[in-house]
Amino acid sequence: MVDKEIIREWLSKAEEDFEFAFINLEEGKNYFPQICFHFHQAAEKYLKAFTIAHELEFRKIHDLPLLLNIYKSKDPSLGELEADCEYLNAFYIDTRYPVHWPTHFSREETQNALQSARHIRSLVELKLSSMI
Repeated sequence: MVDKEIIREWLSKAEEDFEFAFINLEEGKNYFPQICFHFHQAAEKYLKAFTIAHELEFRKIHDLPLLLNIYKSKDPSLGELEADCEYLNAFYIDTRYPVHWPTHFSREETQNALQSARHIRSLVELKLSSMI
């Protein structure tokens, strides 16, 4: 049986990442790579809350499209999140480590990361609303 408290914990952690990124963006902070990273993290945690809720295979990975593919087996309508997962996925490595390829993170890209994370958040919360 699914432990609703664990689902709520994952959603709470996701919300912390989302709010941290959102507040920094709204306050005009120019830490675009870090903000994008936290939008990625929020999306990952929202998706993992779905994993817990549906007792799917829990994988300790950060690849959003790969995670989404696991979840689509349970709920194919999650396919509408593919573009958002693809967009946010780029922010996991490039924002955290020195990379030897050109990177530039703009306010526009960060706003797009917000929209992608917000879309994932909304759909997952909708899907889980009857379970928590």
